Amino acid sequence: MNTLKYLTGYPAAVKDQIHTLISNDKLAEYLLKKYPVGHDISSNKALYTYVVDLKNQFIRKSDSLSKVVYDDKLDVIHQALGLHSFVARVQGSKLKTKNEIRISSVFKQAPIEFLRMIVVHELAHIKEKQHNKAFYKLCQHMELNYHQFEFDMRLYLTYLDMTGKLY
Repeated sequence: MNTLKYLTGYPAAVKDQIHTLISNDKLAEYLLKKYPVGHDISSNKALYTYVVDLKNQFIRKSDSLSKVVYDDKLDVIHQALGLHSFVARVQGSKLKTKNEIRISSVFKQAPIEFLRMIVVHELAHIKEKQHNKAFYKLCQHMELNYHQFEFDMRLYLTYLDMTGKLY
């Protein structure tokens, strides 16, 4: 089993530091020191409100969201932590569009910073479909610590794979 499967793109020196944390049984301590509690946004209704508030704060003029839910079927192993889908349908003579965001249920009990990072990522897809420079610039505009939270979230997922629970 690849213990660091969420960190495959990182340099060997970084991976060595993480292996040291794991072998010294300090990964949980590291995470809990930075992120001592999980958030309390556990219902789909609360998640929808949270996401719409962030959207209105940063990308107010973009298309509205029709659905935001936690999804048990999103598979972290296949790198789907969240999913933004855009659906267009013709109904009569009108074109109806829907933006939906699905967040992996693993983030129901995560630190708010990790939930925010995933939400920001999915909201950025409303404006930028590809993972390009403009996409990541928008992510950082919505969350200054986007890259640090992404890295720490990868450590969190690594810990969950090893133990099953942090909070």
